[in-house]
Amino acid sequence: MMKYISNKIVCGAFSMLALVGVTSCSDDFLTEDAGHKVTDALLEDETGALKMAAGLYGNIRWHFGYEWAYGITLYGCDEFTNGADLTSECWNTYDNRLNPLDLTPALGAANKNCPAVSALWDEMYYGIATANLVIAKAANVANEDSRNKAMGEAYFLRGYNYYRLFAQYGGVVLQTEPANGQIKKDYTRATEEETLAQVIADLEKAYEMLPKDKWRGNGTWTKYTAAHFLAKALLYRQSERCAAWASKYDKNTDLNRVIALCDEVIAACPLAADYWDLYAKWTGVDCKNEALSEILMAAEHNDDSSTQGRFGNRTYNYFDPQFSNFSGAWVQRGQYIGGMDFQRCRPTEYTYSVFDNVNDARMWKTFKTVYGLNNAAKSAEDTKDKDGNVVKGLKSMYGLTDAQVPTIGDEGIIFILNKKSDRRFDGNPYGTFGRGGVDHTFVNPRTNKWVPNAFVAFQDGQYKMNTYNGDPSKTNVFCGINKTADGSRTGEKGDAHRDVIMARTGETYLVKAEAQVRLGHYQDAIQTVNILRARGQWKSGENRSYYTDGSMAFLKADGGDKDNSTATATTVKKNKDFAGKTLNNTDAYYASMTHTNTYYLSTGIAETTDASDLQIKSYTQLPAEDEAVLAAIGASGDYDRMLNFIFNERTRELLGEWNRWDELARTGLLVRRAKAFNTEAAPNIQERHNYRPIPQKFIDTLQNPDGTNLSDADKKAWQNPGY
Repeated sequence: MMKYISNKIVCGAFSMLALVGVTSCSDDFLTEDAGHKVTDALLEDETGALKMAAGLYGNIRWHFGYEWAYGITLYGCDEFTNGADLTSECWNTYDNRLNPLDLTPALGAANKNCPAVSALWDEMYYGIATANLVIAKAANVANEDSRNKAMGEAYFLRGYNYYRLFAQYGGVVLQTEPANGQIKKDYTRATEEETLAQVIADLEKAYEMLPKDKWRGNGTWTKYTAAHFLAKALLYRQSERCAAWASKYDKNTDLNRVIALCDEVIAACPLAADYWDLYAKWTGVDCKNEALSEILMAAEHNDDSSTQGRFGNRTYNYFDPQFSNFSGAWVQRGQYIGGMDFQRCRPTEYTYSVFDNVNDARMWKTFKTVYGLNNAAKSAEDTKDKDGNVVKGLKSMYGLTDAQVPTIGDEGIIFILNKKSDRRFDGNPYGTFGRGGVDHTFVNPRTNKWVPNAFVAFQDGQYKMNTYNGDPSKTNVFCGINKTADGSRTGEKGDAHRDVIMARTGETYLVKAEAQVRLGHYQDAIQTVNILRARGQWKSGENRSYYTDGSMAFLKADGGDKDNSTATATTVKKNKDFAGKTLNNTDAYYASMTHTNTYYLSTGIAETTDASDLQIKSYTQLPAEDEAVLAAIGASGDYDRMLNFIFNERTRELLGEWNRWDELARTGLLVRRAKAFNTEAAPNIQERHNYRPIPQKFIDTLQNPDGTNLSDADKKAWQNPGY
């Protein structure tokens, strides 16, 4: 962890009031502002300017502090839908609650945690205001190296924040000068073209000024960070959402620059050797894998409470199913399991199906398919309750032999990620599937043990994963992903301590490939993607049934950098074994973390340690998984097929990495793919949903230059169409 940045994030000088959309609507902003006072003189000093620039990094932590992390980036797309928890439901379903007003329980929200429409708007302008101050004042620093570093970081944050605003809202207010304490209420909304031009200009300056090395340590924004986002901005200009005016800019010039920038990043910031290393093999706070060359941008976190600031890392909550609820008490939650079961992001049928489950190791290094049994919920033998009534045990209930009764550390929950064409489970030859609270009889043929919770993705040629508990549109049973798992937490609901990756070279390859598709160089795009797919292949000698994730940070003996401080404590849930002994957290960890997956049960292939092959020979011969997706959305013609292929590959490489909505809206694929693959979004989503509503509380505080209030017609003109 770059301690310099960490120490300065909270004490960096966030002293300037920003747009009225921020200053007029949030006591929190004003409170924080009061804790970050700085004089102009400090900013004219070399050291002070660098400290101020370090404070800019705190702004990006906002993205991962609460429910907006997934609500505005992953919901309402093709990869994830909502689980049974409906905190952010309207962002996924596009119902009439997604409107210019911040949704509260009084207005129909499930609870007070629903992401506010104004949240991104407010926080991005907050960061922009601070960047404006750094740019204005750091220009006075005499030392050229220090001046460029400070200004480069400020230009980058401003460009990045405007990029996020542009992607969500379209044209926005462009404020590039410090407010100097003045609260302005008359603004002009820039056009989309003007807004993206500002993004590109800022990122160009950041690209010119930022050094190549991570001089602050891990997390430093470098020339290559700026190059990656500059490439994305130029690609955006040649994307479908800008089609009405993009012809003013030479397509070949833009796209060839995109490719050149991507090549520069790829050469300087090579891919991690193994996909494991990016997310699953997270061994603890500031671990070595957080310094991988592939990581271009990350929101930095650690376990030092004095540097946390307003926004901790809450992302570990959002991808696990609600296992502690549906498991029948066989699997209890705790900090020894790296994720909390808030069941926000439920993968769609598309997400499971788009992977080659035999040959693509990325699937098995991303999905958590086994939870170990860490609590004996029922006895093996019949017993009597306090009233003398017989309580049936597992053996008599399900006709199990002694060998088939599971014990602590066996499989408590399994997800079988098979294919629709798989007929091995038709007719229930191994017993019925189901959750722990409902009688079922599945005995795993590989272990010969009954599994308290067993779920198969496809049976009898039908998708089944959403049918095991309650309403299929709101089920809490699904196989989640592990990219945010954190075993360093010292409480079930304590903040995570791992960094959150915001950009990496794996995406850079896909930006390059899309530019090649847009130039009509389809085979070149396949060759670019094949480099990523080569990393995603199983390597010779690799154990395909092995699994790990960031839970491993809990114990040094199991690969973590150190023991969790709660390792010897008794679990909150009082997990017990079949003899009635209470497990401590170390026992519960070993029971929960089986280091196994369901690869062979899911695929049905014979055990092997051979290398696999994911290479695509020609753009005219795409994998079966892709052909099924293309058929489902009616893709036709080389360009349409290849653009959608790139987005299939983005799922396989970047699943859950916080930018799916922006990317689909950019390319005009949002509505089409959500209708095809997100059952909950399909009924309501319309073309207007390619933009978010401008926050009403910002519009309501605007005034004319003469100080009079806007008319209703003027306010309507500010709003995006359809809201």
